[in-house]
Amino acid sequence: MTERMDRRGVLVRAGAAMGAALGSGLAGGLPGARAFAQGAWPNKGMMLVVPFTPGGSTDILARIIGQKFTEAWGQSVTVENRPGAGGGVGSVQIARAAPDGYTIGMGHIGTLSVNPSLYKGMQYDPIKSFEHLGMLAKVHNIMVVHPSLPVNDVKELIAYAKKNPGKLNYGTGGNGSAAHIATAAFMVATGTEMVHVPYRGTSPAVNDLLSGQIQLMMTGGPAVLPHVRAGTLRALGTASLTRLPSAKDIPTIAEAGVPGFEASQWYGLVAPAGTPADIVAKLNEQVGKAMSDKAMIEALDRDGAEPWTMTPAQFRAHIETETRRWAEIVEKAKIAIQ
Repeated sequence: MTERMDRRGVLVRAGAAMGAALGSGLAGGLPGARAFAQGAWPNKGMMLVVPFTPGGSTDILARIIGQKFTEAWGQSVTVENRPGAGGGVGSVQIARAAPDGYTIGMGHIGTLSVNPSLYKGMQYDPIKSFEHLGMLAKVHNIMVVHPSLPVNDVKELIAYAKKNPGKLNYGTGGNGSAAHIATAAFMVATGTEMVHVPYRGTSPAVNDLLSGQIQLMMTGGPAVLPHVRAGTLRALGTASLTRLPSAKDIPTIAEAGVPGFEASQWYGLVAPAGTPADIVAKLNEQVGKAMSDKAMIEALDRDGAEPWTMTPAQFRAHIETETRRWAEIVEKAKIAIQ
């Protein structure tokens, strides 16, 4: 009986000592304890915030990368769409989330580089509010028209638009969206005038284009290429400097009549500022693995996109460069958000 009590006492004292050591370590006194605690990440489901409506390029890419994360870590990734203010509403939600790696978000050319030129008093800073986890992909914008429009290439579109100023309606996913800015850049480059019809997301704009309510769009390939292949939309050109490997029959706008024109979209992942460096590193590493997967590359190519990975530092530098570039275009196009 005495021996049993002594053994129990030893176990109790050992457990207490271990608990005290662990508690001290979590407070900073035990080397490696904090790394151990963070090393368990992710041990629960994650949320991936998309600052736009379902169905657009940003949403499509988010669901692809979310599935890759689930496969890699065995944890569910819930995609939450939070549209509004050109992606500003969802971006603010990402910026204000707990910096623990369980809430991340999609950033793209609009929310991270164009919005600072469009919105006064933004409630997030594209550089200071986030940890930049890594670039995902470049998406080729494609100029598409309804088959009833009597134009077959970019030169014919430019001629038609100049002959009928203000009579062509182009749709976008909203005021200040990447598609809006890209089409405005096209009009500046070609001296054409078309009427902007903003929608609450890319998907409803595509639906109205399919029904002939609007005549054209220039938006990301994932949202329109399936309709081009089905013959329900006509592609005039891609807003990239090289043709798509999976759609080599579609010329670039640059080679089709607007030399040097380039207005591709790009997408990356961000997390709230202050997210631990080891988690940022894990996410960046997994992005690299996911985007180099052969099946992923083939899937992106079919939808008019290509992997484009960067380190967090390279991603931040790219955002800064793009912000300066698009500020000039916004000024030339005289775009203002009311």
